[in-house]
Amino acid sequence: MKKVQLTETVLRDANQSLMATRLPYADYEGILADMDKAGYYSVECWGGATFDSCLRYLGEDPWERLRGLRKNLPNTRLQMLLRGQNLLGYKHYHDDVVEKFIELSIKNGIDVIRIFDALNDFRNIATALEATKKYATEKTVASGCISYTQSPVHTVDKYIEMCKELKTMGFDTICLKDMAGTMSPYEAEHLIKGIKDAIGDMTLILHTHCTTGMAYMTITKAIESGIDVIDTATSCFSGGTSQPATETMFYALKQYGIETGLDEDVINKVNDYFKPIKQKYVDSGQLNPKSLATDAQALVYKVPGGMLSNMIANLTDMHAMDKFDAALAEIPAVRADLGYPPLVTPLSQMVGNQAVTNVLIGERYKNISKEVKNYIKGEYGIAPAPISQELLDKVLEGAEPVDCRVEDAKRTGDDFTAAKDALGDLCRCEEDVMSYICYPDQTMKFLKDRKAQEENEAVYTIEEM
Repeated sequence: MKKVQLTETVLRDANQSLMATRLPYADYEGILADMDKAGYYSVECWGGATFDSCLRYLGEDPWERLRGLRKNLPNTRLQMLLRGQNLLGYKHYHDDVVEKFIELSIKNGIDVIRIFDALNDFRNIATALEATKKYATEKTVASGCISYTQSPVHTVDKYIEMCKELKTMGFDTICLKDMAGTMSPYEAEHLIKGIKDAIGDMTLILHTHCTTGMAYMTITKAIESGIDVIDTATSCFSGGTSQPATETMFYALKQYGIETGLDEDVINKVNDYFKPIKQKYVDSGQLNPKSLATDAQALVYKVPGGMLSNMIANLTDMHAMDKFDAALAEIPAVRADLGYPPLVTPLSQMVGNQAVTNVLIGERYKNISKEVKNYIKGEYGIAPAPISQELLDKVLEGAEPVDCRVEDAKRTGDDFTAAKDALGDLCRCEEDVMSYICYPDQTMKFLKDRKAQEENEAVYTIEEM
């Protein structure tokens, strides 16, 4: 019997795409024991924007969240999304930082590390792969990820060559990450058949979004073409900028006689649990109806779900939602100027923010963000296509762009020393140091708040005695 397995995304990408990763651990802790019995291929629950969101918005320690997930999902593969040399931040880190982060991720409970580079510059994922293999347990899976997009330079043949390279590098599985949901059924058929012919029986995974309305057709064609694993979200957190529904795909595959390994009663129980949680965020306005809608124009804009929900949140905060359509239309123009980078973190934020800036100021590239300047200088890797000469002239001012994977000083130890010195007695463990390296301002505030809260609790305890 043919088998297709499902990865459940509600704990990470589904809520990241629909409500900008504002789902706290306390909201879903009560269903984890049941999720552990569902039979998922994996539960995507960490990485991506969760680390940032925990520290910046939710007042949570992301490492403590991971340990809680590991404790309550002992029989399920825990999966994270890692941005290669960017880790979970927005810049390149030294190799020793990348290695230590992966060591701590595996130590605290991660099984599947899905590693990608926003530009598909595989030099930027090599260190992460090496570290994953170095610290692997018998359960660890290193999954090489391709950021899928369409442009004049992104072709089926190009993607097939990328997959061959990922296999040669030593990844255990390969994932096609269609972050904007723009892959069509036609493209899925030709792409997946070509890749499966090239990589043999190596596990191939498809991650897509419902943003454009294409996902269910695309996933169905992908299954017919030989895909092994698909990413889905429990149905009340599915659709819109999120993934296709877990229960719906289970039902359809069951009729085709395709084994999924899922327990139907359990996945329905999971969805029942999340229904009132979703409604709470709809009522509060944190889950914007725009994120739940289908927008076929995304086939033009190539905007991924998380980027869209963050763009809506940011424009709402600035009281500038009247500029939404203009900013959306500016995105493909900025992307073309920058050499058609796939719109995935951190490039999605960089392109999106630049498009918004261009529209709000009313003049293109009057202000260019530091991150976009660094990209133009070559500090993020090789652009898929030539960058606009106008932008090169404006940013480089006659200098030559760099061609580097990361800084020459790859293992210095300076990052750890500086972080420990900055944190002082706020630091309790290596995880605190790593959080500070990734997000210094947010971590410093979080650790100060943690210390103050514990001191207050100690005062209350003494008074009660």
